[in-house]
Amino acid sequence: VQLVESGLGSVQAGGSLRLPCALSGVTWRYCVAWFRQAPGKEREGIAVINSKGTTTYADSVQGRIFSSRDNSKNILSLQMNSLKPEDAAMYYCAARYSGFSGCYSSSLDYKFFDYWGQGTQVTVS
Repeated sequence: VQLVESGLGSVQAGGSLRLPCALSGVTWRYCVAWFRQAPGKEREGIAVINSKGTTTYADSVQGRIFSSRDNSKNILSLQMNSLKPEDAAMYYCAARYSGFSGCYSSSLDYKFFDYWGQGTQVTVS
């Protein structure tokens, strides 16, 4: 299993940014998610997509940030709109395998996830 973020982002406040995460070995049976971590803060879960395709968002990003998953192209994407300085952080994609029948959790707890990308920095000025 491998996850690779790209799209090093620097954007002005109020702007938009799209982050892709290339998935290798991650099938529909996995939950996939986005996290972010700012200096001195805990890793925060912002969106998780389960095997049904149901997406759960953190309250802090509801209505501004959207995630989508294309299993045929093996891509997980994060679309961020109306960015604020407090959105600046290292962004990570993550995955969890919960068994042959799939993953149906909506957990945004970073401890739930087994596989991680290397992270990509987002700066908002």
